[in-house]
Amino acid sequence: MSIGELERNLIQRVCVGDIVARAAAHYPDKVGIIDGQLRLTYRHFNEVVNRTGHALLSLGLNHQDRVAIASRNTWEFLAIYFACAKAGLIAMPVNLGLKPAEIAYCLRDSNAKVLLAETVLSHAVAQVAPLAPDLEHVIWLRSGSDVPAVEKTYGAFESLLTAGNPAEVERVVSDRDVIQLLYTSGTTSMPKGVLTSHVAVVMTAFSAALRQKSDPNDVVMHVLPLFHCAQLNSLAIPAFVNGATSVILPSFDVNRVAEELEQHRVSSVLLLPMMYQALLSHPGVQRRNYSSVRYAIYAMAPMPESRISEIQALFPNAKVLLGSGQTEFTPPTTFQFPEHQQTKAASWGPAAPSVWVEIMDDHGRLLPRGETGEIVYRGPNAMEGYWNQPEKTLEAFHHGWFHSGDVGYMDDEGVVWFTDRKKDMVKTGGENVASLEVERKLLEHPDVAEAAVVGLPHDRWGEAVTGLVILKEGRSPSEQDIIAYCKTTLADFKVPKRIHFVTEFPRTGTGKIQKHELRAHFKTMYQEKSPS
Repeated sequence: MSIGELERNLIQRVCVGDIVARAAAHYPDKVGIIDGQLRLTYRHFNEVVNRTGHALLSLGLNHQDRVAIASRNTWEFLAIYFACAKAGLIAMPVNLGLKPAEIAYCLRDSNAKVLLAETVLSHAVAQVAPLAPDLEHVIWLRSGSDVPAVEKTYGAFESLLTAGNPAEVERVVSDRDVIQLLYTSGTTSMPKGVLTSHVAVVMTAFSAALRQKSDPNDVVMHVLPLFHCAQLNSLAIPAFVNGATSVILPSFDVNRVAEELEQHRVSSVLLLPMMYQALLSHPGVQRRNYSSVRYAIYAMAPMPESRISEIQALFPNAKVLLGSGQTEFTPPTTFQFPEHQQTKAASWGPAAPSVWVEIMDDHGRLLPRGETGEIVYRGPNAMEGYWNQPEKTLEAFHHGWFHSGDVGYMDDEGVVWFTDRKKDMVKTGGENVASLEVERKLLEHPDVAEAAVVGLPHDRWGEAVTGLVILKEGRSPSEQDIIAYCKTTLADFKVPKRIHFVTEFPRTGTGKIQKHELRAHFKTMYQEKSPS
């Protein structure tokens, strides 16, 4: 008796698509997805995933071909992603925060053959589709009977599903085959495509589920965009591991978040600090019952302890914890322990279960606990590399570790303390100033809603620490009021030389402040006129 390649692969493999198949076998009649008025059981969702997978393969796609997804948070997004996993294809979620020229670049660079796009994005798709020569088909999500007349249109997703077979998609998928291609937001150049394997995504999902102690009774709300690794890899896929229910919101709407947190008895939610601030300020929110929330997770930016305390009061049974990481290492790479909530709230927390973290100097030497250097990682969560950029991959993997570009240190408990991004450190008067430290101080001011700190050119100091501040509604402190507040605890060289009041920050599609744009905007305004 002999066993074929496919049979052996199905027995032994690590495949992201199998997470959904197992969930359907374990929890067939449990509601797995809530998307508006739609309820999908795990059995039904798995059938849709299979139909999608078979239908994509019927278009002539080959192993590891790229399939682009341009969609807000929808159940269809997840179905397409898992279908690609089962079919041995590569899912390429499109960052909707990118400009059309950048999206066109991503489609060209990836050689994507199929684009599945929401109809509401038809105007943007009409601009980029002609610029992607390898693109063969555009398939429309949520189009109804009105399919946009855009070049390369194949038809509606619903029609594709009807033609698809509900039987399991069984293809050979290797552990290190790529499942997702995510393009990082470009800062000084076009975005880089990060290739992530099945084993990396599965290990991350199991690690996140373990750290968050998830179980089938959990209800996870998805608010941040699924095209970003934080929501996709840290919460969405882990929710399927233990049969939790996913509540999908198309985007952040404070009214809907406030209502559905209570309505669906949500247990875990990931929001950005500015979203928590909007929720805290929402009329009537204090009268709602959020006792079901066990984890109120935040990411992307620091929060002052006062705001963390307010969130804790709003979610009385929740741990307010920071999760950190980056696309190249399939986050979270670090996640705070609940016991550190009060004592080490400003830290990143210890490494995730599947991640090994160390601190390295500029010469490739690992540093002892307490010393500051670059945060480096090892583990199965690591990317396979950057698409079409082998030299960048070698640079990232130098000295046998993945180089994060983040600066920090580890304490005696193995807790990681983030200091700053290497590129965001302000070098002023011969001293290095962590922008994050100054931002935390600014955020402690009772009139400040959001803050960013950058270094701007200065003849005397080299760079001047500059605070950019969004005030809370109805507040009007002066520049000198803010500077004086910073002087109460910050060393003189860390105190901002100037404060600019702004009404908004340039952001990536996931809400991260784009400091390079702030530096460029204010550079011409800030020369010798800065106060010394």
